[in-house]
Amino acid sequence: MTQDTPLARAQGRAQGVAGQLRRLLGSTGGAGFDATVSQGPSPALAAAIADRPAVGAYLGGALVDDDSPAGVARVAVALREQSSELKKKAGTQSEKATIEVVALMFQSILTEERIPPAMRVWFARLQMPVLRVALAEPAFFGSLDHPARQLIDRMGSCIMGFNAGDVGGSALEAEIKRIVQVIEQYPETGRQVFEVVYGEFQQFLTRFLTGKEATQKVVSVAQQVEQKETLTIQYTIEMRKLLKDMPVRDEIRSFLFKVWAEVLAVAAVRQGLQHAETVTLRKTAADLIWAASAKPNRSDRTRVIQDLPQLLQRLRAGMTLLGLSVADQDIHIKTVSDTLADAFLAKTQPIAPAQIETLARHLTELECSVHDDGLGDLPLDVDSVELLLGIEASDLEVVANGGSKPTPAMLAWARELQPGAWFTLDHNGRLARVQFVWRSERKQLNLFASNEGRSYLIQAGRLAAYLQAGLLLPQEEEPLTVRATRDALTKLEANPERLLG
Repeated sequence: MTQDTPLARAQGRAQGVAGQLRRLLGSTGGAGFDATVSQGPSPALAAAIADRPAVGAYLGGALVDDDSPAGVARVAVALREQSSELKKKAGTQSEKATIEVVALMFQSILTEERIPPAMRVWFARLQMPVLRVALAEPAFFGSLDHPARQLIDRMGSCIMGFNAGDVGGSALEAEIKRIVQVIEQYPETGRQVFEVVYGEFQQFLTRFLTGKEATQKVVSVAQQVEQKETLTIQYTIEMRKLLKDMPVRDEIRSFLFKVWAEVLAVAAVRQGLQHAETVTLRKTAADLIWAASAKPNRSDRTRVIQDLPQLLQRLRAGMTLLGLSVADQDIHIKTVSDTLADAFLAKTQPIAPAQIETLARHLTELECSVHDDGLGDLPLDVDSVELLLGIEASDLEVVANGGSKPTPAMLAWARELQPGAWFTLDHNGRLARVQFVWRSERKQLNLFASNEGRSYLIQAGRLAAYLQAGLLLPQEEEPLTVRATRDALTKLEANPERLLG
């Protein structure tokens, strides 16, 4: 199970659906179903579909508004009758098979108890638009990438975490209803309307999942932490490259790589890359390198003596910005001062002014280009988050890296998780039902939120380890449409006569 991702396994099952359908159709004496060739419905069926009103109108207002178990059952009966009528108009056996499979898929969705009854009825209204798409594109059955499947799967994964009382009047419920109505208004557009509303639903989720003020604060801090670490790495890499062939003392190299790179990153995150203080701190790095190089002539030594107080003052300002204690600052200042004093007696080759200018220019023009997987572990804990938030983060759990090493498949699974999906989290012996609400730009930080208002900030490696250990379990093991199709095929294999009947 840890050698493959659930998405890959679901894709394999989805691709097997078309093959099962072909075999099932062949065993009943049918022919002509090709899951790879786009085709439209026969003239008689096309006319019958065109004459059909939208499912919402077909079912009637009272029936649609009845979200009781009996009301949902009546909707299922009505949709079953509609499918039977359409099968009579079908011109080929493959059309009958497609109508039957789609009908059974939506029957399965209507019986999905984890979806509130009121929402099941709205999902059912997509049966006719999906049938149009499936008739035109048989590949719908074998691909998770079809926008109709993506939309239904994504809406289903988001709505499954709600109790019936939670959904009523919510923005999520309103958005799902709007999407269904838009699809019903454009029955002839097929795939295109699903592509459009799926994009709109993705944008809605971005706003909806992080809409709470507390969530926005945590997201803002997490973004700053990731940006700071990204810039720290980039500054370090750039300075290592530029100093590779320069005669710079090891003490100065260590200070620049371990302290000053982080100073520059913090300044850039808090004040901006082009802020005057950030620019000054970048210039300080070049000034320090020059000051610590050999000074064979009197004019250079005089300049160092004149500039030293201001240089040391800027070094202290940078370390203060980083939050270093005065004692730690004194240790670094002493190391720098001793190195500068040694430079007066050094007989080595001085650093050419052109090299210093090149270093300063590169640091000034630096653009962040770290690979998404290049950050590694971030120094993240609840204390640092509270410091950046400025408030007590009593409702936030920071789950840092640690534990067993996850497999590549588990790391891939962690990257595949979709915001909006619901999980059961076992953290420190406590079970919580949580929703995945946000992933950072470089995919290093992930935020989960519970209905009780508690949030969990989890690093990518730790997230994969939790998935591998079964401490984070998805509430749905496979996408809604895959499960519905599998249920449909199970019924057809038990009773193959109904496929063409």
